[in-house]
Amino acid sequence: MALTSAMQDYLAEAYRLANYHGEQQPVTTSALADVLGVSAPAVTRMVQRLKDAGYLVHEPYRGVALTVDGEREALKSIRRHRLVERFLTDVMAFGWHEVHDAADSLGAVVSETVVERMADLAGHPARCPHGEPIPSADGVMPIVRDFPLIEATPNVPLKVSRVNSHDAEKLRYLDSLGMVTGADFKLIERAPFNGPLKLLIRGDTHFIGHELARVLRVCLPEDFDLA
Repeated sequence: MALTSAMQDYLAEAYRLANYHGEQQPVTTSALADVLGVSAPAVTRMVQRLKDAGYLVHEPYRGVALTVDGEREALKSIRRHRLVERFLTDVMAFGWHEVHDAADSLGAVVSETVVERMADLAGHPARCPHGEPIPSADGVMPIVRDFPLIEATPNVPLKVSRVNSHDAEKLRYLDSLGMVTGADFKLIERAPFNGPLKLLIRGDTHFIGHELARVLRVCLPEDFDLA
């Protein structure tokens, strides 16, 4: 069965939702509906199609899980999307706040040959502009060792690992602070009761709110390289 771009999107999002924090878990249909911006009946119909095609299993009241075939197709889709994003930022000089939707559109039409040429031109990057790992061509997802900024220990050298947002305003603001993937910084102080966080970035102090801090995952400098 030939996969449509919509089917690939569902598989890729199911993989992301299940694996974002490093521990695979069933994905609810409501979570899929939220992240894809579609109705619950639309998700139900697509889940049934993917289940019939052998790409996932669905346990009522528990969620969906990808089969081996479903995971393979999801990783191909994720690799294509993230490499297109890096090509757009590294080769075509787009901002990291501009590339997510463009990569969705381009990734649906470019061939694997074109994607691999993009990888060559971008220098075979390990992460997308937002820090997410790029699966290998043979379907292996690198391991990321990171944790939420809001759980970080103060006054310890850190790096920005991943930014879990495609909101253009948030990304532009983080870029203006220098809080981009791979950036070095320290958490100086965390105010109580979900108050702001005081950061030391490139020798300057900045404050960010708890809501913005929640989209940032960070790591120790020695853990930035992917396993």
